Formats: sequence, C-alpha cells, structure tokens
Amino acid sequence: MRGDALRPRLSVFRSHKHIYVQLIDDEAGRTLCSSSSRAVCGAYGGTTAHAKQVGADLADKAKSLQIAKIRFDRGPYKYHGRIRALADAVREKGLEF
Repeated sequence: MRGDALRPRLSVFRSHKHIYVQLIDDEAGRTLCSSSSRAVCGAYGGTTAHAKQVGADLADKAKSLQIAKIRFDRGPYKYHGRIRALADAVREKGLEF
C-alpha cells in the first residue's frame, strides 16, 4: 500500500503503552503530519479512549492541510480494539478511507 499527495497513507504503530499515527506521502518520501498518545494524552495512552483522541487530533491536523481522503494502513494489527477506535474517530471527523 502506498500513499501519495492526494491520498496519503495513514500508518499506525501500536505499543503496549501508546499508539502512534502518521500521514505519509510515499511518492515524496515525507511525513505530512503525525500524532501520538504521548503528545495528546500524556504519560499513559494505551486505551481505546486515548486512541479515539489521537484519531480526532490527526483528523484535525489533516483537515488543516486540506486532506480529505486517505488510505488506512493498519499494518500487522487486527482491525479491533484501539485500531478500530482510531479509525472510527478519524471517520467521524470527516476523513474518507
């Protein structure tokens, strides 16, 4: 899966304590914007509620860059729990997969 300037790739990394997301333009080889539970929630951000906050934060940053459509790259993670909460929050804010 590759992202471009019109539809960047939403890449997700999940650790035991935090969740990290970034919008990547693979053609240019750069990150357009990013968010993490460390930045949004503070010390511990490993819950589904924190994943929703991270998704909403990233969607707001994407809107400020006038990005409306993305490709969702969940990586090796199942579409369940924190990953699903993150995706639902991004969709609720108006980004299209």
